[in-house]
Amino acid sequence: MRVGAPPAGRKRGGAVQQTVSFGERVAQAVGRLGPLCAGIDPSAETLGAWGLTDDVKGLREFCRICVDAFAGVAPVVKPQVAFFERHGSAGMAELEKLLADARTAGLLVLADAKRGDIDTTAAAYADAWLGQGSPLAGDAVTVHPYLGLAALAPLITLAGRTGRGVIVVTRSSNPEGRLLQEAVTRSGASVEESLLAEIAAWNGSPEIPSGTVGAVIGATLERSAFPLSQLGGVILAPGLGAQGASPRDVADRFGGCAPGSVLASASRSLLAAGPKTSDLRRAAGDLAEELGSLLG
Repeated sequence: MRVGAPPAGRKRGGAVQQTVSFGERVAQAVGRLGPLCAGIDPSAETLGAWGLTDDVKGLREFCRICVDAFAGVAPVVKPQVAFFERHGSAGMAELEKLLADARTAGLLVLADAKRGDIDTTAAAYADAWLGQGSPLAGDAVTVHPYLGLAALAPLITLAGRTGRGVIVVTRSSNPEGRLLQEAVTRSGASVEESLLAEIAAWNGSPEIPSGTVGAVIGATLERSAFPLSQLGGVILAPGLGAQGASPRDVADRFGGCAPGSVLASASRSLLAAGPKTSDLRRAAGDLAEELGSLLG
């Protein structure tokens, strides 16, 4: 089975049951290649630094280099959707092409779209980013839980059915988010602790395969008060490199988590090795190897 392809389901009791969850697929890929999530962020600054034009032509070449460099070296890539949206429909067409090319190359793709809403709108986001046959569907999508994690049920349920994942922004690496995330709820727990407990409950429920729901937890932050070993899902740890976290920080802050459940994300610092494919590939391989040796 290709690493980037959702697993085929089997029918049981009239419902489609996935044989391999998103969390299990990530763990398998990390076991082979190391715990690196390589960001694909075609900002105007990075395109310029690579000598590419800030247009659709530049986007296409940027994505081609990234796929060629990261395939077989990093288990997961994370395109930042905003950098495609800024080019309108033509940019989104390039995102669709990137998703298809990355899957063909055997990469797992985490669409960093940070969507979130309620009712039919949440269901529409689910169809777009997680639905079988959607040109925007990757292996997982990032979401915002500000309207309540329960409001994201359409995304979580569809992700469970299609073998994909939902990664919830919970403890972000940007300092502006801490005031809200550390706020104490009526239960006495902080917002972020409450979210992590809800994520763990989703992964432990019979409604979805364990490993369907993950969390964004910044690598620049000290250890969470919530026992992350009980989360049951993938941890996306941004902040590596440009935001100041080192591979050692990742190992110190996420030691004890389930093997293969942590994805350390690097974007700007990693992309600085481009635009030569061989240089970018070497940088990604070295970082994945270092992270793997530290995390174990």
